[in-house]
Amino acid sequence: MNRRDFLRNALAGAASLSIPSAFAAAQEHKPTNIVFILADDLGWRDLGCFGSSFYETPNLDRLASEGMRFTNAYAACPVCSPTRASIMAGKYPARMKTTDYFGAPQPEAAMTHKRFANMPLLPAPYLNRLPLEEITIAEALKNAGYSTFFAGKWHLGGEGYYPEEQGFDINKGGYQGGGLVSYFSPYKNPKLEDGPVGEHLPARLAAESVKFLKQNGNRPFLLYLSFHSVHIPLQGRKDLVEKYVRKNQGIKHDGPLTLPEGKSETRQVQDHAVYAAMVEAMDSAIGDVLKALDGLGLAGNTAVFFMSDNGGLSTAEGSPTSNIPLRAGKGWLYEGGIREPMIVRWPDVAKPGTVCDSSVISTDFYPTVLDIAGLSQMPQQHMDGISFAPLLKGGKIPDRGPIFWHYPHYGNQGGAPGGAVRDGDWKLIEWYEDGRLELFNLRSDVGEKENLASRMPDKAQEMRQKLRVWRENVGAVMPTPNPNAARK
Repeated sequence: MNRRDFLRNALAGAASLSIPSAFAAAQEHKPTNIVFILADDLGWRDLGCFGSSFYETPNLDRLASEGMRFTNAYAACPVCSPTRASIMAGKYPARMKTTDYFGAPQPEAAMTHKRFANMPLLPAPYLNRLPLEEITIAEALKNAGYSTFFAGKWHLGGEGYYPEEQGFDINKGGYQGGGLVSYFSPYKNPKLEDGPVGEHLPARLAAESVKFLKQNGNRPFLLYLSFHSVHIPLQGRKDLVEKYVRKNQGIKHDGPLTLPEGKSETRQVQDHAVYAAMVEAMDSAIGDVLKALDGLGLAGNTAVFFMSDNGGLSTAEGSPTSNIPLRAGKGWLYEGGIREPMIVRWPDVAKPGTVCDSSVISTDFYPTVLDIAGLSQMPQQHMDGISFAPLLKGGKIPDRGPIFWHYPHYGNQGGAPGGAVRDGDWKLIEWYEDGRLELFNLRSDVGEKENLASRMPDKAQEMRQKLRVWRENVGAVMPTPNPNAARK
């Protein structure tokens, strides 16, 4: 019996022990439903409730007013697929060898790729799929009697690794790549039928989600709504683009519009009309789902999660948004690349309008969802996460120790191979090209402007050692010297 079958049998056994009483008394108590909403490339400051100076997000602002807003929530990676895998499996990407977006060049291809010609390192090899051996959160809930639904961007593996192979009963749009030809129908998506010409994808994904709720709201469910928004290509509804063009006309910015970041530039202001239109359209689609929960009488027994898979696009590929006061953005290990807007509404448990500054990371969703669903923890599976349900109840979580990142790749956005660790207020970044260290105190310097490594060498080495021990423990794969660069 392989590990996946062993865990599945154990899970089924645990479910048979813990769930029947809930179903036998369904009229008195139903297991809590789960709605998980994931944005793509949405920055930490891209919501009104997180301080956006330009974008309008009334529905997510409402969700925050009815739940808990997390100000120190992190993605497990500064790019998409690794974070998505961490949510599904409860493990660090480094442990699963899923450290880059699926489709990125492997080291063999990088050897002859002009983009890597002058790079000192070749990117580490990575696994371009979420392994079937992992028992996903969808599988855990499905085995416990939940109906499971996925809509939107998957990007966790090709044929044989689609959502329906990873625990979802219904899959509307999830397949290998970013899966996006256009935000407007025809979508040319093999897992999502085209709608009328010009139909808008966020609204369509919301409509599919509402349809699922209407058909399955009488039993426990997991609804996983994974938007392509606000990933490039930058395409917005014409009416909303025009709205933000008008809004932008009277705005004057103090200071520069961009500042240097490595070999690139980081956007300093939020004023991109098309991006703003994309943010609002996503928010409107989320509003459709929240309205359906209310109208169907499901909201009171449904926990709603909202998160982004990595930081806002700020340094390259169009750089449409600004993560200020955080540094840099997607593809970087600075806070702008990994700190995310996160909201959780758990009715009658999480106090409305509260703010939590405890550090949480995307690996924590798995054990938290199990907690909320009343299921036993699965520590062999979600070994890199801890449940933050106590925080939602107004309590505390045990000291979790440091949290880590390993990104042994060159990001399309200008970032270089490196690792990072946050321990309390301290954060260290180690750049793998030359071993350079950057040490920051995030409490006093959230913008990571002052590198304290040379002034506090002992602290820097202490943090570096923690990072190195962790890499050994999870079997992190490192980049290797680029022989082509070495010959120059």
